[in-house]
Amino acid sequence: MRARDLAVEYPTVSVDSDALDAARLMAEHKLPGLLVLDGRGEPKAILPASQMIKALVPAYVIEDPTLAAVVDEKHADRLCQALAGRKVGECLSSKAAPPPIANPDDTALEVAALMAQVRSPLVAVAEHAKDGTHLIGVITASHLLHQLLDASGSLNIN
Repeated sequence: MRARDLAVEYPTVSVDSDALDAARLMAEHKLPGLLVLDGRGEPKAILPASQMIKALVPAYVIEDPTLAAVVDEKHADRLCQALAGRKVGECLSSKAAPPPIANPDDTALEVAALMAQVRSPLVAVAEHAKDGTHLIGVITASHLLHQLLDASGSLNIN
């Protein structure tokens, strides 16, 4: 199995996309994260769902999680308002590394090693050309695991 054969279409957003729309996309499709593209359409970062949730939580609660117990449900229900008017780029961690990118000819093991090394829930598959990077698709950790188990005969779904 090669990366090009494992890659599937996957929702992407740009750094300038609306953060609330991106959160809805993650929630509706139960995605582990989104591939964020730059202004040229090239992979820029992975926005994990956990990072999007972090953007909802007030900084003072992150610093002192015991404060979460004193926030009433009325205010907790308004957490998503924190994303209103924000862009996806604002939700990315300042330490966000470039997304892992596999070459189309990489083997499943090479993709698995890359995913494990950077601890990413997904890997972009792209071709590098003189005019930029062209996205072919994405491989998620769950899809890769499914394919590897199926290939080994260890997938037993009832």
